[in-house]
Amino acid sequence: MADTGENSTEVQAHAETYSGFTKLMLWGTIASAALGAFVVFMIAN
Repeated sequence: MADTGENSTEVQAHAETYSGFTKLMLWGTIASAALGAFVVFMIAN
């Protein structure tokens, strides 16, 4: 495969996609923990 300079744009696109994925996982984890705490609180009352 010849080096045409396309790799840098592919890597940049991959990095942006991965960054979005990790942010989504972070907020999903936070939301799941909050929901779990809320459910435990509701059951305890």
